[in-house]
Amino acid sequence: MSLVWQKQADGVDYQVRSAGRTLRLYTNGVFHSQYNPTRPVTGSVWDLLLAPAFFYQPGELQRILVLGVGGGAVIQNLRRFVHPQQIVGVELNPVHLSVAERYFGVQGDDVQLVEADAIEWVRQYQGPAFDMIIDDLFGEVDGEPQRAIYADGKWAGSLLALLSGDGVIVSNFASGIELEVSAYVSQASCRNRFVSGFNLTTSQNYNSVGAFLRRAASTRQLRERLAGVAELNPRRRNGLVYRIRTLFE
Repeated sequence: MSLVWQKQADGVDYQVRSAGRTLRLYTNGVFHSQYNPTRPVTGSVWDLLLAPAFFYQPGELQRILVLGVGGGAVIQNLRRFVHPQQIVGVELNPVHLSVAERYFGVQGDDVQLVEADAIEWVRQYQGPAFDMIIDDLFGEVDGEPQRAIYADGKWAGSLLALLSGDGVIVSNFASGIELEVSAYVSQASCRNRFVSGFNLTTSQNYNSVGAFLRRAASTRQLRERLAGVAELNPRRRNGLVYRIRTLFE
């Protein structure tokens, strides 16, 4: 991949690299985002963060919160396929926000990017509820991505306080084990506040994405709705390929 842009700031090396129309954001060598406007499916974790939106009908998800923007690939695909009224993206790193706007095209009246510590922002937020919350808060330890906050009952409760009555929380985990021990799955007091729970994975990485809904849903429902979108249809070449397992319903 060719180097498009590079910056050194506070001992951190930021790079945007390209291959054709595909852009990738790296921070200290850690792969943070990938986006190609002509080929939205990446085969990686960003597809899994988008997919749970299709448990809902068009127009149902009007307000979406994205915690951890990176380059903004998920935001761009939400805009493209879901068309919410507003997406709020919260990101601690100002360089990532600058890259999202300048290189990934994350700008417009339907998007609000906020530079803040997402954990504190969630705890202090007092505005209207969100229909979908995507928790993609990751840092790095020894060059490897690691969740920035443990998904315990306190954190899950903080997100639930921001969620609409029929909404969904989508949370990215570094592994299936990390998902299984999270409060969403392991604590009945948290799990019982949802109606349906699913684990989405892809063969390209070890991440497990949890989707926790306050409505009844099924894997068949998701499959059929994705099949109705030409660019995402799992049955087509370059479609969104995923594995899904029901956690509870």
